[in-house]
Amino acid sequence: MKHIGIAGCSAEGAALCYKTICTEGAKRLGAHRHPEISMHTPSLSEYVRYLDAGDLNGVGDLMLDSARRLERAGADFLVCPDNTIHQAFDYVVERSSLPWLNIAEETVMVARELQSKKVGILGTRWLVESNVYPERFEAFGIDWMRPDPEEIAEIDRIIMDELVPGNFLATSISYFQELIRKMKNRGADSVVLGCTEIPLIIRDDNSALPTLDSTRTLARSALEAATA
Repeated sequence: MKHIGIAGCSAEGAALCYKTICTEGAKRLGAHRHPEISMHTPSLSEYVRYLDAGDLNGVGDLMLDSARRLERAGADFLVCPDNTIHQAFDYVVERSSLPWLNIAEETVMVARELQSKKVGILGTRWLVESNVYPERFEAFGIDWMRPDPEEIAEIDRIIMDELVPGNFLATSISYFQELIRKMKNRGADSVVLGCTEIPLIIRDDNSALPTLDSTRTLARSALEAATA
């Protein structure tokens, strides 16, 4: 089996990716078995500083520092369980000596399997206002929609102030559920959970639309790549 390197960003999302690889690895491979995994995570404040400044090269350099450390630890390929910093993905893969899986590309493949026609995008304001998902949906003829500006601001607040620190409030769960209902009424037929923490509070069984769980999708793709 190949050694998976996880370039972490926020703790809850990175932990969910790691846990998914381990638990689903055991289901696939046998009791207690999963691929070897190493993770490196710089201080989240460093990523936030570069994102606030609009410095995507700075974001990419942090990812590349993780990549070098993970390569020295023996990783064969890399994943990053954070949608937002995939804005720097092209910069990173051009300079990385190890291959990477792209969380957005893997998630869009699930949208295709579901035969989604129009996907709502949820995530931080940095992610939702970026082209990380729109350009990949458009490449496969899938339409997409963003929340309204005031909705983007509120989900960004919930993510950064509550979900990232591990606070999962009933009021915030209700807000996401109501927003998904609104997106359904606006024509969306599925919704991408484009922040790796959102799957901790929103699932198919409490959502008005089918969910595209980017975190677990990436983990499953990494498991597949490691055991192929």
